[in-house]
Amino acid sequence: MITEIQGRKLRPLISAPEIEQRVKELGRQITEDYRGKNPVFIGILKGGFIFLADLVRQVDFNAEIDFVRASSYKEGMEPGEIELVTDAVTPLKGRHVLLVEDMLDTGITLGFLKSSILAKDPASLGICALIDKKERRQVDIEADYVGFDVGEGFIVGYGTDCGEIGRNLPGVYVLE
Repeated sequence: MITEIQGRKLRPLISAPEIEQRVKELGRQITEDYRGKNPVFIGILKGGFIFLADLVRQVDFNAEIDFVRASSYKEGMEPGEIELVTDAVTPLKGRHVLLVEDMLDTGITLGFLKSSILAKDPASLGICALIDKKERRQVDIEADYVGFDVGEGFIVGYGTDCGEIGRNLPGVYVLE
């Protein structure tokens, strides 16, 4: 078992069984809310892919899946500037869309992606985040479905990373 990343110790925050239970609960809630609406689940890469994979297996209807990827880390980009690297290919006009993200923190990237999808005229747009770090919010955006509210530290695991490391951890950990 990995016990540190980049020389920093990992402290368990949310266990794999706790995540599994909460994802099942979210799946039931989303099933109730979206049954008969033929939604498109859009995973936000890279972090959201593990959560999305587990979540769609918990909904009780056929799930259509697509992905988007945004970046704010390319050379020459100003702080706060976001670029859409990969867009959804599924036509979204008139469709019910659920954006699935590993962590909602500042809201800058998710706000950008929300605007991008709303420009495609979906019937509705919901947001599902495994982790919500409200105290870091810089943009007025909220998730419709939240796995866990987290208020502490830099976290890794279950899709979240530190320099592209730690996404494969089965739970969520705080970097000490």
